[in-house]
Amino acid sequence: MRRSIIRFLAPVAAIGLIAGACSDDDDSGGASSEPTLPGSAPADSVATGDSTAPTESAGSTPDTAREVQTGDSTLDRVIANDVVRCGVRDDLAGFSVVDESGEYVGFDADFCRVFAAGVLGDATKVEFVPVATDARFSALQAGEFDVLSRNTTWTASRDGNESATFLHPTFYDGQQMMVRADSGFESIDDMGGTTVCVAAGTTTEGNVATEFEARGLEAPNVLSFDDVDLVQEAFLAGQCDGWSSDGSQLASRRANFPEGPDALVIFDDVFSKEPLTPAVLDGDWRWAQVVQWTIFATIQAEEMGITSETVDDDLNGDDAAKVQFLGGASADGTTLDPGLGLPTDFAYQIISQVGNYGEIFERNLSEIGIEERGLNALWSDGGLQYAPPYR
Repeated sequence: MRRSIIRFLAPVAAIGLIAGACSDDDDSGGASSEPTLPGSAPADSVATGDSTAPTESAGSTPDTAREVQTGDSTLDRVIANDVVRCGVRDDLAGFSVVDESGEYVGFDADFCRVFAAGVLGDATKVEFVPVATDARFSALQAGEFDVLSRNTTWTASRDGNESATFLHPTFYDGQQMMVRADSGFESIDDMGGTTVCVAAGTTTEGNVATEFEARGLEAPNVLSFDDVDLVQEAFLAGQCDGWSSDGSQLASRRANFPEGPDALVIFDDVFSKEPLTPAVLDGDWRWAQVVQWTIFATIQAEEMGITSETVDDDLNGDDAAKVQFLGGASADGTTLDPGLGLPTDFAYQIISQVGNYGEIFERNLSEIGIEERGLNALWSDGGLQYAPPYR
């Protein structure tokens, strides 16, 4: 399924386990025949269906929902400025790239829209701030953007030293190796003593040497370059026998390789854990909670079978859990307000305008050849994507 996000523009860390998943359970109850929402979807949303989100809910409005807690938080500034500033990259197809029309598209870019739809009710209220790999944390610390959504691995040293709070991983990745199809190499085990090129300032640099040592191979000559474009130039020039990076980045580069994707092969071997995770500035727990639960909303919606195509029907349907998750009123006239400082219809706005996790994944990553969900499947399908209960 392809639903272009461009129409929006022309139109804690609850899981620290990276290698295992937990269980979940849902609430149930009676549903009202005509559930209502605390706010209507923006005019340029992509929600489909015959029903229209009502303008009022029983006992809550967007303003009162946000006034759960007070204090100086990024959340207050975002609401006051009516925009989410999102730190991204602008050159990684599938994740975040500027297209021919000048718009940011991709998996990470769409999660910026998720944040804006959840907090502000409008997925278009995003200011994309391109930031270089080696400057992303200093830029976050300097307040150049509100949230980092830029294929960044969550590690212990970064968690402790970069003044960043990492949230739920939006993409579970792992480091791999890419070689020319005519290189003669069939696996990493054939590459002892070769030259491997990587991007500097990333977790990949040390992982290559560690993997070669673990396999009992002669140490590689690791060449580091400040920019991934320079890595590609070196690879094209024959300076590198292999190119190592996160599998997702290799897939993106392979899909757009000047000589065509068939010129390259990515080995199946995965030799690191790379949970790619949005991050916010340390110490601002209100903003961290808000961003966290907007991410979870995309996962929970997929688990419930709610899509951008069905969200209006689900809001007005008979499944009480779906109705309350989307901000509608239950049979007793109450709405679910978790007290997070988000509007009670935040999940509805996210799903109607951007889609659930599976939609975001397929829309952006299938185009660069990532078809299998793997660890990014729902926990119920053997993956790691899991949202805490909405109740």
